[in-house]
Amino acid sequence: MSGTPAAARACILAAVLCAIWCTLPAFAPDTPVPWGTAVLLAALGLGCEAAGRLSPSGGPGPVAAGAFLPVLLAASFLLPPAAAALVAVGGSLAGRVEQPPYAARRIWRAAQLALTCAAASWAYAALGGPATLGGGGAAPDFPRALLPACAAALAFSLVLTALDAVVLAAAERRPVLRSVYELLPPALGPHLVHALAGLMTAVLWRSPYGPLSALLVLLPMYLSCWVFAQYHREQAAHRATIRALVHAVDIKDTYTRGHSERVGRASVLIARELGMDDRRVEGLRFAGILHDIGKLGVPTRVLRKDGPLTPEERRIMELHPECGHEIVRGIGFLDEARDAILHHHERLDGSGYPYGLSGSRIPEFARVVAVADAFDAMTSTRSYRRARPVPAALAELKRCAGSQFDPRMVGALDRALRRHGWSEADTAVTADEPREPQGPHAPLESHSPLESHGPRGPRGAAAGARRDAPPVPRARSAAPLSGPSRDRRR
Repeated sequence: MSGTPAAARACILAAVLCAIWCTLPAFAPDTPVPWGTAVLLAALGLGCEAAGRLSPSGGPGPVAAGAFLPVLLAASFLLPPAAAALVAVGGSLAGRVEQPPYAARRIWRAAQLALTCAAASWAYAALGGPATLGGGGAAPDFPRALLPACAAALAFSLVLTALDAVVLAAAERRPVLRSVYELLPPALGPHLVHALAGLMTAVLWRSPYGPLSALLVLLPMYLSCWVFAQYHREQAAHRATIRALVHAVDIKDTYTRGHSERVGRASVLIARELGMDDRRVEGLRFAGILHDIGKLGVPTRVLRKDGPLTPEERRIMELHPECGHEIVRGIGFLDEARDAILHHHERLDGSGYPYGLSGSRIPEFARVVAVADAFDAMTSTRSYRRARPVPAALAELKRCAGSQFDPRMVGALDRALRRHGWSEADTAVTADEPREPQGPHAPLESHSPLESHGPRGPRGAAAGARRDAPPVPRARSAAPLSGPSRDRRR
C-alpha cells in the first residue's frame, strides 16, 4: 500500500468499512441465511479465480473474471444482500493481480465486489425476484423473472462503475463523470449477459436437480470466456509486435522518435471523423504507427545526416516504403495497413513515390496516413527547427490539398482537431527531448480495460496520442511539403 496515493488509500479504506458494514447483518442471530448455499457459491467463485491465477502470466486472465461474475450474480439472486457480499470476498482476494500495489488492488477489488453484489441483491429483492425463481415444487415465473434480473445487472454495473470512477479520481485525478461515461456503456452488455447466466444458475439451483445442475450453465460460460481470452491474448501479441517494430525504428532514426505514435493517433482522428468502423480504425492506427518501418532498411548515416541529402541519398531514402512493405508482408493482421506503408508518399497529382499513383488509385489508408504524417512533421520540434503552430500546419495542408493531399482527408483532420484539439504534449516529444515522466501511480484495477486519453482542454486533444504515431513530412515555411530538402528523409 506504500506506493498508493493517500487519496486512493482513503478511498480503499472507506470501501472496506462500507463492505464490512454491509456484511454484518448476515451474522445477526435473527437473520435467516442459507449458509450452505453461500458456502458452495463462495467455493465455486474461489475455484474460478484460482483457475485463472494458475494460468501462466500473460495467459487468459479474463477466464476467471468472466466465469466469476455469473457466480456473483447467482449469489445476488439466491442470497440476501449481506450473504451475497460475503460470497464475493474470497474469490476477489484469491484472484490474480498483474501489477503492484498487489495488496491494495486485492483489498480494493474485494470491497468493491462485496458492495456491488450487495447492491445487486437489494435491487433484485426489491422487485420481488426471489419469488420468481421457483423451487419447492413451484415452477419459475418466466418472463417475469427477467425484469428483476435485469434490474440487478443494472445495479451491478452502476455501482461497479461508480466505485471505479471514484478510485480513478483518487489515484489519477481523473474526472468522475468522464470515467463513468467511458466505463459504463461497454460494461452494461457483458453484465446483462452474466446476469442471464446467473439467473439460469439460480433457477437450476432451486430446481429438483440441485446445485450440480448449475454447472450446466457455468461450464459453457467458462469455455466462452476462455475463447474470448484467447482473442485478447492474440490482440496483445499484435500490440507487442507493433511496439517492437516501432521501438526499432525509434532507436535507428533518433530525429523522429515518437513521431510514429503521433501519426497513428492523427490517423485515428481522421478515420473516426470519416465514420470508419472500429476494425478499419484499428487498422489505420497500425498503419500510422508503422508507416516508416522501412527506415530499418535505410543506412543510419543517411537517416542521421545533418546536412541536406544528395540525390543518391534521396533515392535511397525513397526506397523505405517498399522496404517497409516487405518487412510487414507476412504479418496477416495488418491487412489494409500494408498498402498505407507502401503508398503513403504517393501524391494526388501522381508525382509521388514509389509508383507515381494518382487520385483514387492511391489506397484510402495511404491518403489518410499521408495527411497525418505531414501534419505531425510540421507540428513537431526537431533539433534543427521549431514546430509550426497547429493552425499554420493546417493552412499548409489545405494549400497542398488537391495536388499532394486528398482534400477529404485534410478536411476530416481539420474537423477532428476543431472538436478534440491537439495537445502540446503530442507535439513536444522529440528525439532530443525526454518524454514527460509518467505518473508514479498506476490506476487501481477496474472491471473493464482502461485507455487513458489524457486531459482535454481548449487547446488539448487526448494526451494518449503520445502513443500512436510515426515520422511525417517536415515542411518549411513556404516550400512545398515534399521539396528536395532534408524533409525527404521522412
